[in-house]
Formats: sequence, C-alpha cells, structure tokens
Amino acid sequence: MSTLPVFRWHLAPDGYATRRQLRARDLRPGGQGVAAQLERPRRRGRPPLVAYLYRVDLAKPVRPMTPGRWRAHEAMMRARRTCPECHRDAGYVIPPTLGSCVTCAYPEEQHAA
Repeated sequence: MSTLPVFRWHLAPDGYATRRQLRARDLRPGGQGVAAQLERPRRRGRPPLVAYLYRVDLAKPVRPMTPGRWRAHEAMMRARRTCPECHRDAGYVIPPTLGSCVTCAYPEEQHAA
C-alpha cells in the first residue's frame, strides 16, 4: 500500500484540485482515486483538517442533465418542500429540525399575529 502525498493548506502544486474546485471547472473525478491530501493543522492537540485532492488531468467533464434527471431533481425538491402535516408546498425547503412547515410547527404564533 502506498501512502498519499500530503501538502500543507494552500500549498498544493498545480494539477491537483478538490471536488469543489473540479466542479467549479465543470469537471468531476471520473472514477480516479484520491491522488493527494491537504492538511490544515489545528490547535490544542486536535487532529488536522483533511481535504482530498484529485488530478485535474485525469478528471472528466460533468455529465449533462437529461430530461429524466431534471424530472427526478424536481420531484426530490418538491418532496423536500411539502409539509408532511398539512400536505401543502411550503415554498421553501422544510428544515429537518422542524419536520414540518413553520405554520404547522408553531400554530400558536400564527394565531397571535
């Protein structure tokens, strides 16, 4: 087993990028494994923050959204906006901490106003 090259934060050489950096360039890792990692030291004996790097030259273009993928994405977002209690589209993604729309989560505040 070979070890990965480790670079300090902000000191990675050209040709490496994180997933987010690849996505900003409309690229994806494309099945390649992690090529290196960044480590950001932290204080008080805590373990360092780690970011995995991929080779840009081996990255592939992002797959285009097909009509079927758009339909699936819209259905997923609709499910995240639909309140499980009143079954209405809240118009926003319902926070998992509430579990329902604001109107259902805090009914007493709605009547007081």
